[in-house]
Order: sequence, then C-alpha cells, then structure tokens
Amino acid sequence: MAESSETQKALYPLPAYNFRVTVDGETMGFTEVSGISLEYETLTYRHGLSFWEGEGIKKYYYDKYVPVTLKKGTVMGANALYDWISQKDKATHALEVSLCNEAGLPVVTWRIAKAVPVKLEAPTFDAETNAVSIESLELMVAGISVIHH
Repeated sequence: MAESSETQKALYPLPAYNFRVTVDGETMGFTEVSGISLEYETLTYRHGLSFWEGEGIKKYYYDKYVPVTLKKGTVMGANALYDWISQKDKATHALEVSLCNEAGLPVVTWRIAKAVPVKLEAPTFDAETNAVSIESLELMVAGISVIHH
C-alpha cells in the first residue's frame, strides 16, 4: 500500500540541499554550510580531598566558540564575504541557517547569536578541471540554538 504525501512528510528526513542562510537579517546564497555544533565545556575540580573522595565534575554552560565554514560560488562584483572579514571592528553578527521544506518555508532553524569571520579562502585554481570556483569563509560561532517551526 502506498503512503500518502502527508505520511511521507512526517516519516522521511528533509533533503539537506534546500536551506537558507540569513546574516543580520539579509539572506545570502551559499552552496555549503558545515561545522554547526553545540558543545558544552566541562571542568574537573580537584579539591584537597580528591584522593579520598574523588574528583568533582562541574558543568558550566557558557558559550564555546566552534568553527563553521560557509562556501559560496565566486561571482563577479559580489564582495560580501570580503567586506565582512575586512571590517575593522570585528563585531559579532547574528546568523541563521534554515532547513526548508519543498515550499521554501523554514522547518528547522539553527540560530547563531555570535559569528566572527576569521578566514577567507580563495577558490582552488586548477587549469585541468572545469569546476565552479568556490570560496569559503570560516567563522567562529557561539550561542547556537535550534528552533523547530
């Protein structure tokens, strides 16, 4: 018996190619986003009687910066990534990566509160291939939350 489209939507994972990236409220097109992860630091505390009572492990939930890579096709006149990394103040930016359904509406959004660009990498130049030139921007990000719409 064939499953209805509503059953398939509820049971099958969403395709990863249909996503949207928004930086400070402006939508930007990227071919790949990788490295989004939420991590917590743990601290092992050794007090004076640790040899007798054991070590105490405390978890402190504070922002740990993790690297995220954004890849984008190189387009003539599009300097957004270069302008972003060239800013002298290095202010943090808000970033959202939304996984969208077939209608283009966000279903799951990874919201990043703080993103700081640290590295802009030029495309690989190879005369023997006919590949599209892709530049990548590495960010250090923190304050990640996940929203299910």
